[in-house]
Amino acid sequence: MHRFLTLLAIGALTLADTNTNNFNPLHHLAGISPYFTPNDPQLDPSVPQGCNVTRAAYLARHAAIYANDFDYESYLEPFIQKLQNTTQDWSKAGSLSFLSDWKAPITEAHLEKITRVGLQESMMFGINIHDKYPNFKTPKNVWTSTAERTVKTAQGFILGYTGNETTQINVTQVGEYKHAAANSLTPYQSCPAYSSSYGSKQSSEFVSHYTKPIIARLQAQAPSFNFTADDIIAMFEFCGYETVIRGSSPFCSLDLFTATEWLAFEYGNDLMYFHNTGYGRELSPAIGFPWLNATRTILADDSAAQDLYVSFTHRELPPTVLTALGLFNNSAYSGADDVNATMPTDTINYFRAWKSSQILPFLTNIAIEKMACDSYGYDDGVYYRVLVNEGPQPLVGCRDGPGESCSEEAFGRFVQQKGESSNPPTSLIRLPDSNHIPLCIPQEPPPKVQTSLIHKQPAPTTHINRISEELLIAADVLRAALLRVPDFGVHAHGVVHAVCAVGGGAVGG
Repeated sequence: MHRFLTLLAIGALTLADTNTNNFNPLHHLAGISPYFTPNDPQLDPSVPQGCNVTRAAYLARHAAIYANDFDYESYLEPFIQKLQNTTQDWSKAGSLSFLSDWKAPITEAHLEKITRVGLQESMMFGINIHDKYPNFKTPKNVWTSTAERTVKTAQGFILGYTGNETTQINVTQVGEYKHAAANSLTPYQSCPAYSSSYGSKQSSEFVSHYTKPIIARLQAQAPSFNFTADDIIAMFEFCGYETVIRGSSPFCSLDLFTATEWLAFEYGNDLMYFHNTGYGRELSPAIGFPWLNATRTILADDSAAQDLYVSFTHRELPPTVLTALGLFNNSAYSGADDVNATMPTDTINYFRAWKSSQILPFLTNIAIEKMACDSYGYDDGVYYRVLVNEGPQPLVGCRDGPGESCSEEAFGRFVQQKGESSNPPTSLIRLPDSNHIPLCIPQEPPPKVQTSLIHKQPAPTTHINRISEELLIAADVLRAALLRVPDFGVHAHGVVHAVCAVGGGAVGG
């Protein structure tokens, strides 16, 4: 999928003028990084010698947007308004002189919408997935949450994958609301113990630490502006957002912020995501495990209707899946008792594995491939491997196959062990081959008896509200269990214990 790189060629050329050490700020913008492949570790992404991919599943975040509501309302809009009202003469402000005629690329009407670069990204994603698996049958369905940005990304993917024969693939939209039982693409919405505010405290502590010298330096250049920490955050963010709108941004200049300062901005975001959807939040692997478990089940089923399963979601879900997989774990080999100690709030851990820019850039994608292998030095058979943004990611304790892949038997044990260790507050609904939608069901202890609902009829491939009558009945049953309504006959023996209690979190971007 190297064609992705061409989408940002203009921005890359702009950066090259000031980037003598090959440091690219666009690779350190956390959740607003344009798509890129980190190549960390530097393993060959090609299919291992003697192997053939027979089936694959992808979970992808939506492509680049103009801005999300939170960033715009908290940082970008206040900074824009402050620029409009200042008396500062920017022409004499050194590295800030570009602000004398700079115009903001975002208005409120743009919020949450896919940019042109984002539409190109999603289309190229489809083209490259098609080229990567030329022998796969065209999938009948792709899945997406109902937000416009995820739907548009799915549509762009289909456009690229089919070569504009868009009627070949249906888009199944899965609702985004707190009590949507059949909800796998935004399961945190159905898990009230989750809150979008998690991580804000830790991030704020570090932001106040690293922005002080930046504020002092910029204040010396523009004494009339009265810079704040929020202004600094806005300027960092404009680098990413403006680049995916205009192709480049003066805010990305290394004359404005040093490489060390960019790494500090990234780390501030890493802290937030670590404690929000990462290892700093015990709930994270429980939220991510249903997708992993359902995907392993559908890939293992040789009678499944599709060779390729692709789903589009928001930034919250991929990190939780990675925690369920045990990837990007600062403590994977150290056995640290306190995982939070690996992410201090007063200094940067430069040696951490958890880097949000590599985990959740725009269009971040997690793939699980099933391979049939006849490789030198390995037993013939089925193997699985995980790719994150095109790069192979070996699983800790499960790499007994070609190219650091994992044998079928070992992968089954691995997923089972991850399910037991994550102690997920979930039950899975096993849908027909054209669907694999796990359910996140908030429930209460005890007793600890898990149930599984089986849906046997094919579902139409439009909006979740139109998925078959049986699925809607199942959703009502599960909702009743949540609300403890006895009319549906769901009693204590059919309830799983859970860590999901009362609360909720908003969808991010």
